[in-house]
Amino acid sequence: MPTAYIETYGCAQNESDSEKLRGMLKNLGYTFGDDAKTADVVIYNTCAVRENAELKVFGTIGVLKPVKAERPDMLIGVCGCMMQQQHIAEEIKRKYKQVDFVFGTNALYRFPEILAAARNERVFDITEDEEIVEGTPVFRDPPPLAKVPVMYGCNNFCAYCVVPLVRGRERSRKPEDILAEIRSLVADSYKEVTLLGQNVNSYDGGAGAGNTFPQLLTEVCKIDGLERVRFVTSHPKDISDELIDVMAKEPKICKQLHLPIQAGSNKVLADMNRGYTQEKYMSIIAKLRAKMPNITFTSDIIVGFPTEGNEEFEDTLKVLREAEFDMIFSFIFSPRKGTPAENMQSVLTDEEKHTNFNRMVDLQNEISKRKADAYVGTIQKVLIEGKSKTNEQFMSGRTDGGKIVIVETGEDKIGEILDVKITRATTWTLYGEVV
Repeated sequence: MPTAYIETYGCAQNESDSEKLRGMLKNLGYTFGDDAKTADVVIYNTCAVRENAELKVFGTIGVLKPVKAERPDMLIGVCGCMMQQQHIAEEIKRKYKQVDFVFGTNALYRFPEILAAARNERVFDITEDEEIVEGTPVFRDPPPLAKVPVMYGCNNFCAYCVVPLVRGRERSRKPEDILAEIRSLVADSYKEVTLLGQNVNSYDGGAGAGNTFPQLLTEVCKIDGLERVRFVTSHPKDISDELIDVMAKEPKICKQLHLPIQAGSNKVLADMNRGYTQEKYMSIIAKLRAKMPNITFTSDIIVGFPTEGNEEFEDTLKVLREAEFDMIFSFIFSPRKGTPAENMQSVLTDEEKHTNFNRMVDLQNEISKRKADAYVGTIQKVLIEGKSKTNEQFMSGRTDGGKIVIVETGEDKIGEILDVKITRATTWTLYGEVV
């Protein structure tokens, strides 16, 4: 049987797209390997959010040039957000002759015909069509966790972000299609689903049907056999009281929220076109904690946005101290072609940006370690997901709040929610024993 290799960069939505690629390849008779150099079909599913991710893709493709020369029948493809940018697709066509096919985010469902055509000629499919196609086969990892997209695209046009340009405008799936998919997953022994969208708070039920995301969450929670529900990503400007109330009321909804702030300065937030102030953001955090005292928060932060000076950066540190995120995903600003921020002149030097970045990381590490230490001695409900990545003699799972827990138990407990007493904590990981 022919073998395929898929390497995925970027967000959970890209991971979900790769599951669809695997589903289509499986239907075509492919098995999956872990070595690009020996596979018959190699696909890189790319991310366009930061320059480093793009440079890594170009380097990885370059490594395969001599492999392709030795094995001319292998097919090499590149897809995803990077490829939805015309200038990137043209660069691939011009400089990387070893690549046989390229397609963007909107052409995913046409992958089988793209692959077939690539056996005879190079294929470049960067369609602008923004269509939701249901019924695409999906080949997921085994239970208990599954990712379920509920919407695609984004209408926010933040000044630094290329996502609306590569993922298109917001389109929501119909609730009946989402619920049918989740029921099917539960029948296949999946216990937890993560609902995906560039901005899940904007979910509207498809074609402006008027459904809200809280309404969808309520219906998802009614599915028998489903144990846990998570969702990403939420935009602060669209967090509603209805959503907060549903989160607090529904026991199946995990008390964890990823809420990107991106910067602490009101000036920078306005320049970013984020649509909220620091004060508004902190009021949302306070409201969520009042309803759910044990809720965990994660966030995204960009350091060195062009209009951010050292004074504005201090506002970001102020937010970290007050919000006390459990974890942040932080990056130094990377200009993206076609965005308003691309041609803005930076206030700070690269050295100053790196200094600020390191200060922020040090502060957040202190906060994260202190919050992790507070779990020691408590009993947490942990959904066992599989073997620990660092020690296969132990199993790994997560708390309701998304904390990783390493525990000594058997593989037969995968998919079960166990009471675990936390005995030790590092900055990012908890360790415990089954009660």
